[in-house]
Amino acid sequence: MVKREFVQKHKPLDFQFFQNENDFIVEENPIEFSNRGNFIIAKIKKKNLGTWDLIEKLSKQLKIYENEIGYAGLKDKNATTTQYISIPKKYSKELKKFKAKNIEILQTTLHNSKLNIGDLISNSFKINLHEVKIEDIGKIEKIINQIAKIGMPNYFGFQRFGKEADLNIKKAKSLVYEDLVIKDKKIAKMLISLYQSNFFNAWLVKRLNLSQKEFQLLKGDVFRNTQNNKFFTPKQLNEKIMEDFHLKKIVPTGLLPGRKVFRSINEAREIEEKFDDIYIQEKGFRRDAIVFPKNVKIGYNSHEKILSLNFTLPKGSYATVLIENIANKNLNN
Repeated sequence: MVKREFVQKHKPLDFQFFQNENDFIVEENPIEFSNRGNFIIAKIKKKNLGTWDLIEKLSKQLKIYENEIGYAGLKDKNATTTQYISIPKKYSKELKKFKAKNIEILQTTLHNSKLNIGDLISNSFKINLHEVKIEDIGKIEKIINQIAKIGMPNYFGFQRFGKEADLNIKKAKSLVYEDLVIKDKKIAKMLISLYQSNFFNAWLVKRLNLSQKEFQLLKGDVFRNTQNNKFFTPKQLNEKIMEDFHLKKIVPTGLLPGRKVFRSINEAREIEEKFDDIYIQEKGFRRDAIVFPKNVKIGYNSHEKILSLNFTLPKGSYATVLIENIANKNLNN
């Protein structure tokens, strides 16, 4: 798996980070619901349960198929997480009777469609960092202010690749080149997804090595317009493009290789093609190269040496990557 690196080259900071129900708390910020329709939307708070664990428990108790349950995003197991799920309205009586350890249904509403991956706006986090030296508080605040200004590299976090990351990537490559056959479609899709993600991470490292004070734009980059969510490649990197970039109206994107996806051109493509694989048959995507944390708040308990960090990230971005950026080192290494 690719080692994640960052634009900021400060001296690594030492502190303890734990993923558990008390130190890692995340809540989805959902799309607007219609408040009417044939689907129940349930806001669920759970502890030490991943999204798949939740779906399995709901499926068994409600006696419905797992594919009838919709969700907007996958959440970490070792945490306290609040997320939204959907089930067909006809199971409302069964849902009212649902009870399970470490799972609480906070509220319900109606919606006109099943929830799908990506049907959320952002995720809000509260994370505790332990053994933080008081002299490092100012450093951390400075680093976060810089990240809010220049952006955080939008890596896929280590969780994406599993405990046996290198082995999983090797399996995925064999699957793409048909040396390996996996009958379970969900597992096969997951492996292809992490294979695509590894290409993106490797590309991002390369691009960051070309950058200095901020992400370096190249001729031929594919940008996403943050106002209308459309992708485009400008004819040239003129003053208007640079201005829009600094105003966060547009953001450069990287490739998750596959079918039917925009690819960069010119200088940008010279780098991107080294992190592409035309044999991938799954649909490709483009992912923002950088993201900007919002609503950042810091608190410090000097007696226990715990720094509490509150922030919001766009959907699909990893809180652990922000922690790595602050520490300037990979958490899983």
